[in-house]
Amino acid sequence: MAEVNLYNVKGENLGKVQLTDDIFVDKVNQVLLHEAVVMHLANRHRGLACTKTKGEVKGGGAKPWRQKGTGRARAGSNRSPIWRHGGVTFGPKPRSYKYSMPYKKKRIALKGALTSKLKDKKIIVLESIEVVEPKTRIFSKILERLNAKEKSLLVVKNITENLRRFSHNIPTLKVLEVSLLNTYDIMSCDKLIITRDALEPLENLFKKSN
Repeated sequence: MAEVNLYNVKGENLGKVQLTDDIFVDKVNQVLLHEAVVMHLANRHRGLACTKTKGEVKGGGAKPWRQKGTGRARAGSNRSPIWRHGGVTFGPKPRSYKYSMPYKKKRIALKGALTSKLKDKKIIVLESIEVVEPKTRIFSKILERLNAKEKSLLVVKNITENLRRFSHNIPTLKVLEVSLLNTYDIMSCDKLIITRDALEPLENLFKKSN
């Protein structure tokens, strides 16, 4: 079993806590890590680019000139794609970029991300996140004591209203529930903070996939 440091909100080291081997892998698969990150970015991509076709462009109701006898090419509308201010042929339309990876591959990638943070000694466990006052200033000091002022990810069992309030205004912090944990957020953070009550749901998450 792996061991990581256990801290309280005062930044005091309370010793070590053991993490089950079920949430780690022996060898990190870099290919699956990359695939999982690309999938996450694609799934949150909002495909809103939109162009108008010939039928959607305003105007073009009358035939520009008669069919024959003018010496010019035949034209049925001045909103044809070959005309200036005309419609666009095969232009982009709002679409979804979402796709999915096989369940087992996603789990292996997630384990690889956790293993990578463990090897870099970037995982710490927090005894409890409860504070007297739900204020950003107070929680910012907690992060400072934990040496987590850089980009950090806080993984909790459940996001309470107080936690949502005092973490909302910290730009370098992201808070996630265990069920929403993903490879991209783990790899993009500098410090991974896991509350002690979130360890069991995290371990259960991988036990179900084995």
